[in-house]
Amino acid sequence: MNFEYDKTTKNLLKKVESFMGRYIYPNVDIYENQMKGFGENRWQIPPILETLKAQAKKEGLWNFFLPAAPEFGGLTNLQYAPIAELLGRVSFASEVFNCSAPDTGNMEVLHHFGSKSVKKKYLKALLEGRIRSAFAMTEKEVASSDASNIESEIRSVSDGYLLNGHKWWTSGACDPRCKVFIFMGKTDPKASMYQQQSMVVVDAQSPGIKIVRHLPVFGYDDAPHGHAEVLFKNVKIPKENMLLGEGRGFEIAQARLGPGRIHHCMRTIGASELVLEKLCRRLMDRHAFGKPIYKHSVWEERVANARINIERTRLLILKTADMMDRLGNKAARAEIAMIKVAAPVMACQIIDEAIQAFGGSGVTEDSGLARAYAQLRTLRLADGPDEVHRRTISRLEFKKYWSSMPDFKNHLNQNMKKELKNKNKAKSS
Repeated sequence: MNFEYDKTTKNLLKKVESFMGRYIYPNVDIYENQMKGFGENRWQIPPILETLKAQAKKEGLWNFFLPAAPEFGGLTNLQYAPIAELLGRVSFASEVFNCSAPDTGNMEVLHHFGSKSVKKKYLKALLEGRIRSAFAMTEKEVASSDASNIESEIRSVSDGYLLNGHKWWTSGACDPRCKVFIFMGKTDPKASMYQQQSMVVVDAQSPGIKIVRHLPVFGYDDAPHGHAEVLFKNVKIPKENMLLGEGRGFEIAQARLGPGRIHHCMRTIGASELVLEKLCRRLMDRHAFGKPIYKHSVWEERVANARINIERTRLLILKTADMMDRLGNKAARAEIAMIKVAAPVMACQIIDEAIQAFGGSGVTEDSGLARAYAQLRTLRLADGPDEVHRRTISRLEFKKYWSSMPDFKNHLNQNMKKELKNKNKAKSS
């Protein structure tokens, strides 16, 4: 494996780093002050954000994320990974370059699976950064970490589909620029487990959509983006808004989540690097018990472990990106699951230790550590909780030995069939 970034990546990294230095870092306080100036009516767009987006677009630093679509400026997963790391150092930086979630995943889905009319109406506007989007999958009443549990209905009618469902943690739905949802629900509850679900495109202005409330994360509202609880009641959409075909929702989900996890995890590396920098500066700036804090052995050990964990997690993510580019998402299934567990766990550990070093100021807004922890701790739930990914990893590991242990394989298959039978029986009752 070649550990050196290619020429395209190096050149782009220099340009993005320069842009960050010239425009983003100097405007972080302005962004925060503009948001605070909105008072309670925080669901507005700070003017500085649109100014920065226009500048990034002018310099051609736009839409890096979309693999296999160079006409939109897209890079491979491996090329985009270090860019995403750099953007992870500032919470709003990804949006400046039109590379923020959930728009990145939604644009990829629309590009690959959307009808011509859907692409014309929504994809073009998203690629130009004029609108934003939301992804409505998670449900309040079921354990939707197992997506087969999702109960929302997509019912076919003569001239379209009717949607009914109760979603929550629909990130982006509170944003005043949100004009489109991708909605996951069941088109055929009687089909086999992984062919019951479908995904459709829904105009955010459709009658029957109700934003129940925004959902704070550890007390942070994440405005102007936000996360919402949303009701869909008899929402009508045209037939052409079906993505790929009925019963192919899981197929789309796997295509969508692979690259999205790379983006999340590399942004997490960037955030971790920033926290480690803050930690080191704090330890070198403070004295306790007659010497600088960094000279106390416990902190030498913690800083060393932080550097080790960042480096090995980054390498695992880059390996995963390379596998996805060369072999496809399915071949990198175990690695995608591993990085999704490893990155936020690593980041939360480093942030927790930084909070200890900062003491009282570590849990205030002054250091930025409390917000960083809230965001990255949530990542252990987003796109599937740790337990689901560990389940995938362990099952793929056990599968390596099935051929040499036929009795175990038969036992496991019987248990899986029994589990599926009980699950279907419970649903029907």
